[in-house]
Amino acid sequence: MQAAQPDDLIINAADEVAIRKHLALVALGKKPADRAIRLGRLFDVHGRRWHADQEVVISGRRIAWVGPVGAYRGEVAERVDRSSFSAVPGFGEVHKHIESSHLSPEWEAVLVLPFGCTWTCEASHEFSNVNGARNLDFWMMARRAGSPAKIFPLPGSAVPPTAYEWGGGHYGYDEQERFLREHLAVAGLDEVMDWPAVWNPDNPSHDRLWGMIEATFAQRGVVEGHAAGMRDINDINAFAGAGMASDHEAWTLEEVQDKLRRGLFMELRPHSLTEVISGLLEAGQQDWSNFALCTDDRSASDTLKLGATDHNVRLALDAGLPLEIAVQLVTLKPARHMRLTPWVGSIAPGRYADLVLLDDEARLGIAEVWADGRQVSRGRDYIAAVPRIDWPDWATRTVNIARDLSAEDFAIAAPAGAGETANAALLRPFHWHDDFITATLPVAQGAVQRDSDRNITKFAIVDRFSGEGKVAKMFWLGTGPKTPDTALACSMGHDKHNIWVVGSSDEAMALAVNTLKDMQGGWTLVSGGTVLARVRYEVGGLMTCRPAAELDAEMAELYRQGETIDWMYEPTFSPRWWPGFPERLAFATLTCAPWRWVLVAPSPLAPDGFVNVQTGATHKVVW
Repeated sequence: MQAAQPDDLIINAADEVAIRKHLALVALGKKPADRAIRLGRLFDVHGRRWHADQEVVISGRRIAWVGPVGAYRGEVAERVDRSSFSAVPGFGEVHKHIESSHLSPEWEAVLVLPFGCTWTCEASHEFSNVNGARNLDFWMMARRAGSPAKIFPLPGSAVPPTAYEWGGGHYGYDEQERFLREHLAVAGLDEVMDWPAVWNPDNPSHDRLWGMIEATFAQRGVVEGHAAGMRDINDINAFAGAGMASDHEAWTLEEVQDKLRRGLFMELRPHSLTEVISGLLEAGQQDWSNFALCTDDRSASDTLKLGATDHNVRLALDAGLPLEIAVQLVTLKPARHMRLTPWVGSIAPGRYADLVLLDDEARLGIAEVWADGRQVSRGRDYIAAVPRIDWPDWATRTVNIARDLSAEDFAIAAPAGAGETANAALLRPFHWHDDFITATLPVAQGAVQRDSDRNITKFAIVDRFSGEGKVAKMFWLGTGPKTPDTALACSMGHDKHNIWVVGSSDEAMALAVNTLKDMQGGWTLVSGGTVLARVRYEVGGLMTCRPAAELDAEMAELYRQGETIDWMYEPTFSPRWWPGFPERLAFATLTCAPWRWVLVAPSPLAPDGFVNVQTGATHKVVW
């Protein structure tokens, strides 16, 4: 592997100064350049103009000079002719969770680079909730090992997501101040999700969150927002007034327009991107400077099918947005919002030499991708070296349960004095109502029972951080297996990432969790005392260190086995829920706005785990 260069990482100002001094001399022809690439057309994102017959001169991993072919007066070691292609800057993600690919960073880079994505603002509250102390070490490791993908981590505001959750990591003023002071690559504060804690001084997370916001302001970082379900203009005004700079959760045209008007930078996601952009164009939107396109969450399997950032651009093109504006929304605009323009976002001197070479401008046909001044892909194939990383125990031994669980851990004891029935609190996936659901359930052998005839089963959260394996359990409606003695478990449960398990028997739930514990994370599907399928996420319990195709094959087997199970379903009035294999339960464990009643691992403020995160109220799961 090539020896690391000073600009492998944006580490500190001293390194950056040395690089810039050198680039100035190369640009003036006083020092030789490493490489020059001749291009048929080059897109200038600053002026939104195409320039014909251009040359990009590279020194190390950076661009030193850009201009007409033949105009550079310095010495060049290697000349590369790509005059049949058009060049646009490497694509960037203003808001993405790399963990949602379920690939470790070096393999996620292999997956997305051929699709044009050369840099990512990592919304880092997934791994940071698993091992907050080593979070930045984790995200810098692939780059140190030679990966050409740039990762700009934003430490998670949601560490923990609410005051009712704990374990893995805890961030406040001191941690955020240090992250920003020590690393130029840290762009700001990851999406502030716990809005009740921001506006309500009585919320137990209020001081912690404002400490992180203060530290970010002090270092001139960006405070990213998360305003899911926020459509009242009074709330939007308060959100913007509190210093939140952006939102990526808007679903409708009206919501986008209301938030844009109050100064929020709008990060448009694929689920509503086409409708929003077509509506904005119809309404006469002229200024796109406060917009970007973003992925947020996309699995490796979906990326193999759809693409990465390029997929978002094509959706914008389909909505009628001109190519030039669409490209700006994944290059200059997100880089400017995140204050990263010295390094990424354009084909200009000083920036990393990241270029996407197109053989079809109209449909964004990607022929090659260059990153750090070298070609890394040809068509859909990644052709550069993949750094080998032996991830340390702090990244791979993160499921800390020092015992085997049993069926008794998942039993829900009947309340004292109960006869043949008991009252039970119920939730269902994406239940955003002020009140939980109630039902009367049968009691047998001193425990409250499921009722599969009414689509009522059992759901549990298992703490994977303390070593004790504490279990919070309750009844859920319209999800999970109806097939007897069956359970599904996963160590990815946004955003705290404890283990969640849903099952038609307590024995199956215990088997699923114990299997997951032994694997150190992933998915397990069990039925009839047999493990039907497993998917390994050995890195942080969230990711795996291997190619996307291998992970995709394991997921395909999980889905295939899942088709043999009868899954409960009941409409939740949410576009995020549908019949069949309940993969979206990994997001149904969220505790941010607009959630109210949730189930979390047992904690001092929520001993049974059942809590209203908006008000702090708790309630028995049976009575």
